[in-house]
Amino acid sequence: MILLAFIVGAILGSFYLVVGTRLPLRENIITSRSRCDHCHTVLKWYELIPILSYIFQLGKCRHCGQKIAIEHFIVEIISGLLFLWGYYYYGLTLDYATYLVLVSLTLIIFISDLKYMIILDSPLIISGILLIIIKYFEVGLKGMFLAIIYGIILFVFMYIVKIIGDKIFKRESLGGGDIKLCFIIGVSLGYGYYGFYLGLITIVFSAFLAMPYAIASIYLLKKNELPYGPFLIAASTIVFIFIEKFSRLLVFFMI
Repeated sequence: MILLAFIVGAILGSFYLVVGTRLPLRENIITSRSRCDHCHTVLKWYELIPILSYIFQLGKCRHCGQKIAIEHFIVEIISGLLFLWGYYYYGLTLDYATYLVLVSLTLIIFISDLKYMIILDSPLIISGILLIIIKYFEVGLKGMFLAIIYGIILFVFMYIVKIIGDKIFKRESLGGGDIKLCFIIGVSLGYGYYGFYLGLITIVFSAFLAMPYAIASIYLLKKNELPYGPFLIAASTIVFIFIEKFSRLLVFFMI
């Protein structure tokens, strides 16, 4: 089962890379065939096997000899390992299902936001629907609606932060995708009374995760804008994994 989890993760990682790189360019990911980025030759099925095809082809296209972007290999490996680790940690549980949704969304957002500064609506919508369904089976109808309410509250909170930031900096301070992502965070962390506070912890935690990248971006790349979505969803996934520890931390401070 652990090996199967890795294989499924590697396959989906390859798909997430397609979603994150093609959808922002409005390319069709359903009917269009995979092609070489250099010679545009349509690839055979055995040239699309995750991880293995890259290794056997020595990281090069069989047709033109140009190098295949190593991001394919890296994303497939990381996705496979994340799926494997999640199964080892959770087993076949509803928590594992929630974890997979968050990890999948994390990978897609990292790809699209880091490359194009865009958080796609379709992965957010699909993830939100899946998380709501999982919540229903996990905590029932009442718990599901409570999680949705937490998501809406966190969405509104982040929207207010954006309005204040826009007025202070006289420019757009947060993207719409970052605000929508907060709804997903609120739903996924909507556990009992502390759901909203866990969402706030996630937002603060994400700022600390983004800080090293922001400093490097300003001083090395001379950029004043950075993709915030990857750090926001990564913080959400980390808080979800260690949700009991973060909940105990909340109780300690509230006491």
